[in-house]
Amino acid sequence: MGAVLVLNSGSSSIKYQLIDVDAGRRLARGLVERIGHRDALHTHGRIVDGSWHEDSAKDAMADHGEGLRTIVEALRADGLEDAVTAIGHRVVHGGDRFREPTVIDDEVVAGIEALVALAPLHNPANLTGIEVARGLWPGVAQVAVFDTAFHAVLPEVAYRYAVPEHWYTDHRVRRYGMHGTSHAHVAARAADVLGRDLTDLRLITAHLGNGASMAAVAHGRSIDTSMGLSPLEGLVMGTRSGDLDPAIVFHIGRSTGMAPADIEHALNADSGLVGLCGDNDLRTIEARAGEGDARARLALDLFCYRIRKYVGAYTAALGGLDALVFTAGIGEHSPTVRARVCADLGVLGIVLDDEANAASATVISTDDSAVAVLVVPTDEELEIATRTIEATAAR
Repeated sequence: MGAVLVLNSGSSSIKYQLIDVDAGRRLARGLVERIGHRDALHTHGRIVDGSWHEDSAKDAMADHGEGLRTIVEALRADGLEDAVTAIGHRVVHGGDRFREPTVIDDEVVAGIEALVALAPLHNPANLTGIEVARGLWPGVAQVAVFDTAFHAVLPEVAYRYAVPEHWYTDHRVRRYGMHGTSHAHVAARAADVLGRDLTDLRLITAHLGNGASMAAVAHGRSIDTSMGLSPLEGLVMGTRSGDLDPAIVFHIGRSTGMAPADIEHALNADSGLVGLCGDNDLRTIEARAGEGDARARLALDLFCYRIRKYVGAYTAALGGLDALVFTAGIGEHSPTVRARVCADLGVLGIVLDDEANAASATVISTDDSAVAVLVVPTDEELEIATRTIEATAAR
């Protein structure tokens, strides 16, 4: 039995899944969180008698090395340590250098390090996971799967910004996009649902979670996406502002004396839904809006309005639309958001089936809707595992 261990290393956490890609099943999964604290928590799950069983334990974990060693011990206790035949690492930013999943060596590590300035909150943590895992599994092939890779084929008219040329040539200021692993996965699954070849379809994929982005996918290739140089651009998100006038940054700096780093933090951590209404959990916001809370109602309206604007823009960019695909936590589980987004899109041929939407069915458009509307669960871990297998086989 061989399986891919998928690692998603954050600044103080490690998410993992052990996936048998050929059999299409999870063998183990878990989360180590609060790394660096005395009360670090490790939750580990595996199949017992046909169903998932999870155990949790708290302990002090000084660093990611201790966190990964804890994962190894859990896999060993389950008899799964030797099942790991490859390791796939989620890496947020590949810049314009890494355009596909890449087998990791010293040169690749150096390349990811060189991109830290483009993803200072994410790439350093991803690198830490890579470095520790290489030490623990020296004989196992390891692959970096980049969130930006799916968008590496954007046409220049979509990825360039209208800024001085040397900002692009010297500082790589351009649109990179994120959530590419998710967008690629749900686009392929949408084609399966529709019973059509992906290369024949024009799709809009909406990855709606605490972080949110959209992509226009023409014939299996991303031609535009809402996130840009960083994950800050685009839709309103849980704590990120999304699109805004760049002059706001200068205005706030002059008016308040805030340092650039503090403004950057505010736009990433104190804006979006939480900035509008004090909450970033859509379930709470929907409940508050239903009770008449004006701030929550505005947050919900603005969140859905921004998505609807992008649907219109991307339909034009695609030259028509075959399907709108909702995914991720909000996209998969909020009939309210889906209904609000689609409510005024009849002009594009989108007609929602209210009962199917309320049930979060796979197809939530009516039979006579010119555009299919789908709810497709994302599975970034399976996509990473699959791409890891392909990259190691191609060596």
